[in-house]
Amino acid sequence: MSQDSARVEQAALETEREPNRALLLLRTSVGRNAGLVVALLLICVVGAITAGDRFTSTDNALTIMRLAATIGVVSIGMTFVIIGGGIDLSVGAIVALSSVWCTTVATQQMAQDTHWIAMVVVALLVGAGCGLVNGILIAYGNVVAFIATLAMLASARGLAEIISDKKTQILGAQGIDVSGFKEFFNKEIVGIDVQIWLFVLVSIAGWVLLNRTTFGRRTVAVGGNPEAARLAGINVKRHTVYLYVLIGVCCGIAALMLVARTTTGSSTHGTLYELDAIAAVVIGGTLLTGGRGTIVGTVLGVLIFSTLQIIFTLNNRSFSEQQLLKGAIIVAAVLLQQWLASRSKT
Repeated sequence: MSQDSARVEQAALETEREPNRALLLLRTSVGRNAGLVVALLLICVVGAITAGDRFTSTDNALTIMRLAATIGVVSIGMTFVIIGGGIDLSVGAIVALSSVWCTTVATQQMAQDTHWIAMVVVALLVGAGCGLVNGILIAYGNVVAFIATLAMLASARGLAEIISDKKTQILGAQGIDVSGFKEFFNKEIVGIDVQIWLFVLVSIAGWVLLNRTTFGRRTVAVGGNPEAARLAGINVKRHTVYLYVLIGVCCGIAALMLVARTTTGSSTHGTLYELDAIAAVVIGGTLLTGGRGTIVGTVLGVLIFSTLQIIFTLNNRSFSEQQLLKGAIIVAAVLLQQWLASRSKT
């Protein structure tokens, strides 16, 4: 073989071994988030074309953010759980139970006698308590996360129905004054609802916790390889409990936002929240197998689904069509994750 032929063959081999820059970019959090931003912009363009001024108005933008706020808070907690290698199917039921418990006559009366903060504390404690039960069953009871949280889904929803007697509980019922609670959660700061600001604050806190603290690094380690994390000195079981308590607190916050917006506590609150939260997290680039994920991606995922929902509503499309599209997007995101993983191995 001549030297020229050898050089050509060597150059061809080097070209084949050279990584595809587009694939490398997609494997980074920056690349995935950039792709989500592009997808969100394209969806907004479709909305502007199909719904016109009704979609591009400032009021509609705030409506999208309000819609995203409640499920967004739950999705932030779900991001930590999935990065940590778990799953939680009970978030919707925990939201319902927290909303019911914090709006019982006894709780509202206590809030009137002391301060409306009592309702906030009750909702957060109920959410954290449910998360604690989930975490202990999974970490120390060795119950599979899917089964443990499925049991909590049924139990929490059932307890909410028992407490409320399957009736909707109204804020301020029986002449109880909890106007301070409603005023705080429904007021505006610089023209933006407090509930949207809460979503922003929870998102920022989640980003800092995941990217700038030991807790975040341990979460990634536990989700990526629990045995390696254990050998590195991380108490995997205790950390798993912390993750489920964290998502329980997020559910408590979401319940407060729902109660303030609807002025009710109901056992039907939070229906299908678990699917919406998991969908947003997966679309945001978090691996279902754990060990990788971003808060920014989850926020973008929530905004994508909220924007799609508004577009469907403005164009008088059915809820069934929304669910069909949502399922297709989830499948596409998982297939993309698997494809990128297989390309990474090769």
